[in-house]
Amino acid sequence: MRSWRKIFAAFTALVIAIFAAANLILNNLNAPENGRPHRVEINRLALQIKQNGFDDIDLTQCEFVYNVEKFGEDFYNFDGDYSIREINGELYRFDYTAKNGADNSRAVIAVNVILAAMTAAVFAVLFYIRSKILKPFDRLTDIPYELSKGNLTAPVKENKSRFFGKFLWGVDLLRENIEEQKARELELQKEKKTLLLSLSHDIKTPLSAIKLYSKALSKNLYPDAEKQREIAENINAKADEIEGYVTEIISASREDFLSLEVNNGEFYLSELVERIAGYYGEKMALMKTGFTVGEYRNCLLFGDFDRAVEVLQNVIENAIKYGGGKRVEVLFPENDEGVLISVRNGGCTLDKSDLPHIFESFWRGSNSENIRGSGLGLYICRRLMHKMNGEIFAEIDRDFITVTAVFGKAH
Repeated sequence: MRSWRKIFAAFTALVIAIFAAANLILNNLNAPENGRPHRVEINRLALQIKQNGFDDIDLTQCEFVYNVEKFGEDFYNFDGDYSIREINGELYRFDYTAKNGADNSRAVIAVNVILAAMTAAVFAVLFYIRSKILKPFDRLTDIPYELSKGNLTAPVKENKSRFFGKFLWGVDLLRENIEEQKARELELQKEKKTLLLSLSHDIKTPLSAIKLYSKALSKNLYPDAEKQREIAENINAKADEIEGYVTEIISASREDFLSLEVNNGEFYLSELVERIAGYYGEKMALMKTGFTVGEYRNCLLFGDFDRAVEVLQNVIENAIKYGGGKRVEVLFPENDEGVLISVRNGGCTLDKSDLPHIFESFWRGSNSENIRGSGLGLYICRRLMHKMNGEIFAEIDRDFITVTAVFGKAH
């Protein structure tokens, strides 16, 4: 709002300056010494008298001079505007009316009215912007700060403003999603903690049995070979039981720790390509990286449009992060069973032996040293593609890597 006040003050000063300058210019044009069109007519009439005499002058073509008087008894007894000239040794009085001043006064009024109307319109626009855009937005400035602090309880107030209606709805939806994710995370942590406590308790029983069997064997309490073999088999069974619990723990740690909701439907391939090309066309241009989108045949795809955009964004971001920075290509290989969208980039330093692991969670290749990341990008892509009944895979050819997402066609 401070910036708006500064702009308002600057505009007010500018309007005052424009009014002052316009009136000064018009007043100068209206001054008696400026213009005087009657002088032109007097000079023309004086030339006619000099050449043809006083009797042949014609005043019908004159706009300002309405009378010419030759020197006589009442020559100087005149109250109107006049000018005296000496022509051929005789004095002549030219009577005229100065209409120019009245015309300029009308112009001054007209200009001031127009400037006042334009100023009022601009002021109205400025106050409209202040009340309908700046004030509502000023009330929203604290929302991101509150969300960053974890204050998720207070809902965003509804606003009928057509400028911020969708924005407010989106912010409130974001707040609700963050709140739900936080609740799910707490519930998940609770479930995992309960599971670990339960499994750790269950492990104690076979572990105690193994310790007892081992202690008995170490003290040679079972000299019979058959009994020793039985004890060894019991130890092995208890070890298998512990191994089962450990496998269960590992499986629980790899469970769906990410809540990836997918709303499958139908969308056109052209919509997906336009969204990706529109964003990365500008971004790649700023990065001085070539970006090419190949030719494709438009069709209707099955899946979640927003999640499909997320998949391609993750793949392209990886191409930018781990590629050579020269060119990224989006290609559409022909396939009868589905629609293939491939992202290809050069400068690949990933070893082929790492290729089978790039879609695993928290896995990062040998080429990710000194590059920030979580190792979840391609894992999320695979999970999303599977939920959309699709697939994703990668290929390495020399120093080129191609990641291809396979979408199903809508029926």
